Amino acid sequence: MKKIFVLDTNVLLNDPRCIFKFSDNDVVIPIAVIEQIDHFKKEQSEIARSARQVSRILDGLCSRGVLSDGIAIFPDRRDSARLFVNLGRQSERLPRQLERSVANHILATSLALQTEKSGTARVIIVSNDSNLRVKANAFGIEGQELVAGRVDRSDLFSGVTTINASPQMINSFYDKHCLQLDDERLAPNEFVILCDEQDKQAACGIFRSPSQQVEMVAPRQRGVWGIYPRNIEQSCALEALLDDNIKLVTLSGAAGTGKTLLAIAAGLAKTTDEDIYSKMLVARPVFPLGRDLGFLPGDLDEKLNPWMQPIYDNLEFLVSTGYYAEEAKTALRHPHKSSGYRELIEQGLLAVEPITYIRGRSIPRQFFVVDEAQNLSQHEIKTIITRAGEGTKIVLSGDPAQIDSPWLDAETNGLTSVIERFKNTPLAAHVTLTRGERSELATLAARLLQA
Repeated sequence: MKKIFVLDTNVLLNDPRCIFKFSDNDVVIPIAVIEQIDHFKKEQSEIARSARQVSRILDGLCSRGVLSDGIAIFPDRRDSARLFVNLGRQSERLPRQLERSVANHILATSLALQTEKSGTARVIIVSNDSNLRVKANAFGIEGQELVAGRVDRSDLFSGVTTINASPQMINSFYDKHCLQLDDERLAPNEFVILCDEQDKQAACGIFRSPSQQVEMVAPRQRGVWGIYPRNIEQSCALEALLDDNIKLVTLSGAAGTGKTLLAIAAGLAKTTDEDIYSKMLVARPVFPLGRDLGFLPGDLDEKLNPWMQPIYDNLEFLVSTGYYAEEAKTALRHPHKSSGYRELIEQGLLAVEPITYIRGRSIPRQFFVVDEAQNLSQHEIKTIITRAGEGTKIVLSGDPAQIDSPWLDAETNGLTSVIERFKNTPLAAHVTLTRGERSELATLAARLLQA
């Protein structure tokens, strides 16, 4: 039976070209959705950009006929699917308790189509709004999510794998600092923990795909800006952050696992101590992404403070550890605990910015940390990564379980997408941090108060 897909606004904004992805089934866009898209396109944001793209696509299709009568989506096919813009409201089909909203307009349109096409076509509402799908189910209409770009979180790449090993293998690994391991399941730069449960021995290494060898991740004798890894996952994360051959590092994990602190510490070490990068750039979304900062009082720094305070907290903590390499001491003229990171900013070694104005820039030879990356869409993440110039390293950190954007979830956000799509790339590495290290209370709260 032929299907009729009724599209919600959030589906079109998530993927403006989705109308071409329903094979030979008809696609219906209610007129209220067009009106809502017109409202969104006037903003200055990535959502507005998608809204404008939807409008351009529909405008281009108008040349084929009248949208309310239906036009062929694929004119070169004999039995092409057709696109309709439905003009009716049919609100009388809904109970009086339901308010006049776009979601309920979509529901009413679907009910009318279901009655009209009974026995000849199946009506399906496509929406990323779970509440609309619940209401559709209550009225006997099937609801589906737009699965394009969705990643199965239960099978998400963790970046660290544990392999059972004999004591002899582990001892040989410690002696040679490398181990030949022909395992097709291992990804480039995936961390390997060799574990002997019987003798309670363990060793950690990183798999290098060209040589098919696991190279040892040696215990760190010297801290990174006063920071020492507190568990094996943090050791793996620091190894990836400090490896200049790895150009993209993704770190995921719950609050308090050390993602942002490790990334900033590694960036400071590479920028001020080793002079590998000319500057460390730290950015995070000003949620919602693209909101104008003018509504806050003060200059740009004062406007950014409420959004960037978590970054400043981590910088303040690193500066207050009292650790500075001799090279950094000379360059920074012995920064004080209270103003050390301010001197870094004044000397051009550190910049803290919103992601709002990243488009169009080219960022060469910088250590670029993007915090709270789970609140970015796949398109926004692509925009950020493609800004990387020669010699730049990008670090994306975030917790897919803490999504603030109403348009994203744990399986469709940009961070999850990058983790999955870059896992087989020699230029990238990923580590999932699971153990909280912020404080005993924070760890206990994360475990007992989880939703």
